[in-house]
Amino acid sequence: MGIRKLIYEGDPQLNKVSREVSEVNERIRTLLDDLVDTMREEGGVGLAAPQVGVLRRVCVVEVDEGEVYELINPVIISQEGDQYGSEGCLSVPGYYGDVHRPQKVVVEALDRNGKKQRYEAEDFKARAFCHEIDHLDGIVYTSKADNLRKVEEKKE
Repeated sequence: MGIRKLIYEGDPQLNKVSREVSEVNERIRTLLDDLVDTMREEGGVGLAAPQVGVLRRVCVVEVDEGEVYELINPVIISQEGDQYGSEGCLSVPGYYGDVHRPQKVVVEALDRNGKKQRYEAEDFKARAFCHEIDHLDGIVYTSKADNLRKVEEKKE
């Protein structure tokens, strides 16, 4: 377990599509552990492997403290509704923007043991899942955001 170095907007790695994980092994489990540690250290609610320079389809989400979702090769299999709200990103520090996301998603992914799981997420958790899965497709939220602004402006 350890803290990995984040990469930031402008780094071309963030705009590349990540490769699927063909085998869930110890390296992938270590990556999951490191993503959780790094996300918590940086104060985020999600982190995708490309944000630490690893182009693999792996991400983690922790909206509620202690409830960590580890997603390997995640796929959104259904979505419904619409929500529009503020997002930030550890790879774009100091900024927020407003993004349309589904209100509810159903995601299938492998867990750390290579077993397929199905997760339903609504509201902010759905937003977090979509944001992290976008990273795996080389999409940074700023390309979808309206009203991109500095953090100080959000507080006003």
